[in-house]
Amino acid sequence: MIEKGKISASQMGIMMYPTIVATAILWVPEATATRAGRDMWISPILASLTGFLSVYLAVRLHRLYPKETIIQYSEHIVGRILGKGIGFVYLLFFLQLDWSILREYGELMVGQFLPRTPMFVVLGSMLLVCAAAVRGGVEVLGRAAQYFVPLFILVFGMISLMLFPDLKPVNMLPVMEKGILPAIKGAVEPLKWFGEFIVISFMLPFLTDRERGMTWGMITVIATMLTMVVINLLVLWLFGEITASLTYPYVEAVRYISIADFLEHIESLVMAIWVAGTFIKIGVLYYVLVLGTAQWLNLSDYRPLVYPIGMLLVITCMWPRPNLAELAIYLKYIAPVIGIIIQTLLPFLLLMIALIRKRVTNGGKAVQEG
Repeated sequence: MIEKGKISASQMGIMMYPTIVATAILWVPEATATRAGRDMWISPILASLTGFLSVYLAVRLHRLYPKETIIQYSEHIVGRILGKGIGFVYLLFFLQLDWSILREYGELMVGQFLPRTPMFVVLGSMLLVCAAAVRGGVEVLGRAAQYFVPLFILVFGMISLMLFPDLKPVNMLPVMEKGILPAIKGAVEPLKWFGEFIVISFMLPFLTDRERGMTWGMITVIATMLTMVVINLLVLWLFGEITASLTYPYVEAVRYISIADFLEHIESLVMAIWVAGTFIKIGVLYYVLVLGTAQWLNLSDYRPLVYPIGMLLVITCMWPRPNLAELAIYLKYIAPVIGIIIQTLLPFLLLMIALIRKRVTNGGKAVQEG
């Protein structure tokens, strides 16, 4: 097996939590508020159905091909040529997903915290650290997640408590004034984030307790959904209808904190913890891209690909979309469609074909035995 390391199902869940939440806390509040208005907190609940489906599809496919990732068993399901094509599509998708996240990270850091630092330096330094973790393998990423995620959750909880005196729950009323349709429209963009749970198909073969993969996958979907709901409620209760006009509502909410004119400007602390969560997200997707490329090329080791692909990521995230406005348009209108097709519909088709092939094969054997 190309990866010698092992992780537990709980480590997989801990790794997936920041992989989804780290960037969702920036974009989801504004996106859902634009389309759902006061019902923005309902949208993540509806969108989480995609997460549950993605986990189910990944685990079911894993049970049919327990030692392989989606890059490998695609060839067994639809044939070598078409399977290679599907694998290439996934590699291109994870490439654009990773550099989109890198660009989001760079835009926030340069735009909000480091305005005089060149974008290339911000992106290159993050990717260099991620490359070291990826070379260490899935165990290193799992242990890093175990260390950073509790801090991430602790800071998130502290911020929620500090915002509590200024929150006005009346801002969410009336609930579903225009019916459920606005909440459904608001769920379109979060679908992309919940669809990213298909990434566990690259981790399931390396679990020490594979029978718990489904359980921890579902637990992580629930935790992610609750986090998005709480974040949406916080910014809605704080800013009300102006939430949709803010680029980063959660960052603005943190800047709003002022306790006794003493505890203020804590966004630097939040930035540090958010960077840790983003490191896990970029590292996991970077690892998936490198591992998948090595499997697609039938290599015996993925480590020689780490730095070349890292250089490719830096170049691509600097080139396609030169500013934040174009990035926001891509994330709002194009990325959800691509995400649903590749992260949900394509695995669903693979599972259906695999089950049909299995039934036909078992039926043929039964006829021969009869």
